[in-house]
Amino acid sequence: MKKTILITGSTDGIGKLAALKLAKDGHQIFIHGRNEEKLNNVITEIKKSSNQTNISGFIADFSDLDAVKSMAQKITNELPKLDVLINNAGVYKSSNDSNKDGFDIRYVVNYFAPYLLTRSLIPLLEKGNAPRLINLSSAAQGPVDYSAMTGNTTINTHSSYAQSKLALTMWSFYLAKQFPNIVVIPVNPGSLLDTRMVREGFGRVWSPADKGADILYDLAVDEKHNNKSGQYFDNDKGGYGDAHPDADDPQKIKELINKTDSIVS
Repeated sequence: MKKTILITGSTDGIGKLAALKLAKDGHQIFIHGRNEEKLNNVITEIKKSSNQTNISGFIADFSDLDAVKSMAQKITNELPKLDVLINNAGVYKSSNDSNKDGFDIRYVVNYFAPYLLTRSLIPLLEKGNAPRLINLSSAAQGPVDYSAMTGNTTINTHSSYAQSKLALTMWSFYLAKQFPNIVVIPVNPGSLLDTRMVREGFGRVWSPADKGADILYDLAVDEKHNNKSGQYFDNDKGGYGDAHPDADDPQKIKELINKTDSIVS
């Protein structure tokens, strides 16, 4: 059965590769980017490479939560349902460490933006066919510092990135319990994949980008993941495994959700 799939951060890297792979199977694909010209070019490229026309996209700068809200509203107005949402957009190194509201850029793009977008799109997912939510986590996961999350303390790039990814993972486990009809899977797509973000942030790579794209494709459509909601997929290990211990702490998850709601609301 063909799916309606939205992949954020999909004008580059593993998001783009996964979009192309899914498009070749005939799924209806919506990509996302922050630059209109680049978005349109990638849509044209995917249409040509996949030999199908059911490809479209949405524009939003995920460092701006108001733009995320506008994109969510546009999606809600245009789509009757959504079968798969892949929250792939992310940032590590940036010329600006904070967004216009004073929040750490990694927390905003990697965690607040997908949190806000997903919360708005839950009704569309609930109308979907065997809906799935795939959240891009990382092998780098660090305990959440709420002073850093609220923009009151400045921390280094790696710490904020790792904290944002653990927050995303904790929230994923929360969602899996709140919405049992939606398969929610946080995934480490692989460490130091050959993408622009990794090359700019770390200056070295370990694995081809296809490794990450292939697992996103698999998690999006393969039926073997139907009963894996609320579990963490570690692509470095090639299967499901343990996330950071905080992701299994109900009290810490509750505190995270309360803090996050107060920020994004």
